[in-house]
Amino acid sequence: MEYIKRTYRDNMGKERFCSFSVSYFETDLWIGVDPAHAKQIADMSKFSQSEIQNLRNTLNQYIAYNPDFFKSLIPIIVSENAPSLTLQMVNASRIANVGPMAAVAGTFAQHIGQQLKKEFELNEIAVENGGDIYLNLQNELVMSIFAGQSPLSEKVGIRVPAAFGEVGVCTSSGTVGPSLSFGKADAVVIACRDTALADAYATGIANKIQTPDDVEPVLEKLKNEKEILSAVIIYQDKMGIRGVFELEVL
Repeated sequence: MEYIKRTYRDNMGKERFCSFSVSYFETDLWIGVDPAHAKQIADMSKFSQSEIQNLRNTLNQYIAYNPDFFKSLIPIIVSENAPSLTLQMVNASRIANVGPMAAVAGTFAQHIGQQLKKEFELNEIAVENGGDIYLNLQNELVMSIFAGQSPLSEKVGIRVPAAFGEVGVCTSSGTVGPSLSFGKADAVVIACRDTALADAYATGIANKIQTPDDVEPVLEKLKNEKEILSAVIIYQDKMGIRGVFELEVL
């Protein structure tokens, strides 16, 4: 699997958001907020850094206690007394039929986004964590899709309508990035109200794409997954889309 430096961030939301980045171990976040709160960037960066350190430390401590949480590629059962972070990941993995770590990036992005919006009374926020994005928007947003070496990469996107509120848009790939995938799609993009669930679904669906001929039947089966708002699958020069968000040619 090829690792791609996150150069796609170079032009992310420059005209829409004021942005900053924070990182801690494997977690690397790009965070965009509405320009009305630009003067609070330093405070938001400090707040976000503290939050991701707490999240990561909580997760690492739980993994040390329960190694199966990290290793399992299928849903597992955990105690109701487990940290809320891990319970959210377990619930998403159960619905999407993957291991709990498949939801980690989306869970972190959603938590940071929700806490920042509450703490600083933001109008809009976007949190991107390795291709998994938490959004809380007032205005329409067109999101381009990065699909590695596919000729469709950054040539198409999805349109998130105005005043849509909270939504998670997550991407899994069998050709780009360090995350584990058993599929061969260049990009599988899933949108759900819950970002952890979108992340888990993206992983599970990407695992099913082995050839271009898998795109249509996999999308057809998704019509029964009520939690999925939209899905886009890109395999080389073939693409399929399903759901409520419109496709945008860029």
